[in-house]
Amino acid sequence: MKPEAGESGRTTTSAWVVKRPGPIASAPLRLVERGIPEPGPYELLVRVRVCGVCRTDLHLAEGDLAPRRPHCTPGHEVVGEVVACGPADGHGFRVGDRVGAAWLAGTCGQCRYCRTGRENLCPGSRYTGWDIDGGFAGHIIVDARFAYRLPEGWSDEEAAPLLCAGIIGYRALRRADLPPGGRLGIYGFGASAHLTAQLAIARGADVHVVTRSSTARRLALELGAASAGADAPPQPLDSAILFAPAGDLVPVALAALDRGGTLAIAGIHLSSIPPLEYARHLFQERTVRSVTANTREDGRAYLTEVTKLRPTVRVTTYPMRLADHALEDLGAGRITGVAVLVAQ
Repeated sequence: MKPEAGESGRTTTSAWVVKRPGPIASAPLRLVERGIPEPGPYELLVRVRVCGVCRTDLHLAEGDLAPRRPHCTPGHEVVGEVVACGPADGHGFRVGDRVGAAWLAGTCGQCRYCRTGRENLCPGSRYTGWDIDGGFAGHIIVDARFAYRLPEGWSDEEAAPLLCAGIIGYRALRRADLPPGGRLGIYGFGASAHLTAQLAIARGADVHVVTRSSTARRLALELGAASAGADAPPQPLDSAILFAPAGDLVPVALAALDRGGTLAIAGIHLSSIPPLEYARHLFQERTVRSVTANTREDGRAYLTEVTKLRPTVRVTTYPMRLADHALEDLGAGRITGVAVLVAQ
């Protein structure tokens, strides 16, 4: 199906692409014009309204995350409007609907992981802004089977971070195995952490935040954290989540765990982990777990829960034409909360 009126006169769309991965100061992104794609079976053509900026986008631009295809467009926290539907079932989406596109863009649907509710581990999984072009663009193609209906009452800017920062934090909290009323440590306090902290607090947890940023510490306390400091938490932890991509924090976080505690590492990229001491870091049944993407069920469950919770989403907006500046600010630690690109 061709785009509806209002789109049919356009043949090109602007998009940021990773031209040559490298330090963000070397300008690895380029703004280009390219043809507006046409949706295939089960696909939606979506006009991007806003797109959240994730640290994964920075890892891709700087080459920490190896590119899956040349000149890929980053961005996987996309809120937009359906402007065309491809042939076959659009899973209930119609032209004019508001829709969300997240990190997980597709799976094989047939492997043992897909068949057992673990589609995030599918060897054939594909990701928005890594395997397929993402939302740092005017238009994006979305598989309708992996798209989300967004909660009413949320602005586009508020809804975008829910699609990765929120969902990944939700899965990380599950992986951290936090007991009811337990003590949760959060290391690093950016986009995902500030949403996850509110979710854990709403569930009755005491949340202790560790971050070097004084601004982030103030925000953590405003949102209800029991403590926020630059050093070790004031009491042993039942669970912890490492959001900062710093491997040297792994032994620090493990040492702060109580007996039987669990550390979940939430990032897709992590610097090297120093040697661990068995007695200090792992003995007494301490557990380390990684977090790999999310399932669609994670996404649906999280969006249902936050509709009731209504967390504060701290947003800093940038025009889409300044996506490279947003990534530079993210890398320099100048953003508290979430950066969101707004189409113009």
